[in-house]
Amino acid sequence: MSTTQDKKLTDIVISDLMISSEKVAHVQVNNPLEHALLILVKSGYSAVPVLDSSYKLAGTIGKTRILNQVLGLERFEMEQLSQLQVHEAMNSDIPSLSKTDTFMEGMKAVINYPFVCVADEDGYFDGILTRRTILKQLKRDYYTLKSHT
Repeated sequence: MSTTQDKKLTDIVISDLMISSEKVAHVQVNNPLEHALLILVKSGYSAVPVLDSSYKLAGTIGKTRILNQVLGLERFEMEQLSQLQVHEAMNSDIPSLSKTDTFMEGMKAVINYPFVCVADEDGYFDGILTRRTILKQLKRDYYTLKSHT
């Protein structure tokens, strides 16, 4: 993350705030759901990005979608976890941002999501923008403005 302390909110772009892809837990479309659930539980995240074999963004997968996939009539059919693949349960209808999008575009995108994926013009995964990062930046900007008045 580059320093944003000296920038106005209108000058901040997503690349200033995002977490790069190398630092983001993710799964691939052909991983078994068992692997995805293991990644989610071990990382403590409720959802992670899903990438295809060429590291293009394909969607997201979360604990709720996985558990809904193995929910039977009377019990969770956990044996299904090793038989089903991520692409069968993932959410492919997700918003995404580019590195050059503005702070305000990022803020609008994370209102309904804990994170939004960042991808380049060819769809390659660049990282994520978190709601936490947006809120921290707003707080920093608020207190900076307050101290100057």
